[in-house]
Amino acid sequence: MINYVHPTAIIGTNCRIGWFSVVMENVSLGRNVTIGNNATIYPGTILADGVSVNDNSVLGRQPRPAKTSTVKIGGELSRLVIGADTTIGTGAVIYAGTSIGENCLVADLASIREQCTIADYVIIGRGVAVENQVSIGSYTKIQTGAYITAYSTIEDHVFIAPMVTTTNDNFMGRTQERFKHIKGPTIEKGARVGGGSITLPGITVARDSFIAAGALVTKDTEPGLVYKGLPAKPARAVPPAEMLKTDAEV
Repeated sequence: MINYVHPTAIIGTNCRIGWFSVVMENVSLGRNVTIGNNATIYPGTILADGVSVNDNSVLGRQPRPAKTSTVKIGGELSRLVIGADTTIGTGAVIYAGTSIGENCLVADLASIREQCTIADYVIIGRGVAVENQVSIGSYTKIQTGAYITAYSTIEDHVFIAPMVTTTNDNFMGRTQERFKHIKGPTIEKGARVGGGSITLPGITVARDSFIAAGALVTKDTEPGLVYKGLPAKPARAVPPAEMLKTDAEV
């Protein structure tokens, strides 16, 4: 068998489906969609016009948490939706209940969990892990190996450098009290977060903040300041030429 396409799947014009790929029931493929070899598209997934899915990717799978997991899923999640002209890299895994905008790149081996919302023109780099219930704004770039913890909010035009770590649980899995406080960071519009830095749970990285490489962010930052150190402290102002343009100009 070259590939398998369920009879209920809707296949747009000029689609190409590679060797040994599986397209399950009620999947919808727009025009000019390309699916590589050995990919699996789970039921109900929607791929808009011009989406490219590379080899060995898995799209729209339903989560199956461990019995000891803090993540609780009540029934089947809604379908995965991927916007027009978005590219999904080799070996990427994207869960059901998530939506991804237009003209995005999800690079090789990236993982995006359930109930995430990703806007247009976003780059999710190689090997990035985006956990459940994360919101990512338009034109944001998240580079290789970054870890975006569950319940995080990342706004527009944010830059996340390689190997950044975000966290959401100050109790690290101990006591029931933690469930009332679990919250990832909020990284506001235009902020830049340097390589290998760590941001603690519930922290707000303010608009146009610049977090230096290797910094440990333990407190909310102020807009337009550079932070560095362990723990991170303000070092200087971000130069005006490096500030994001106003909302009206962006």
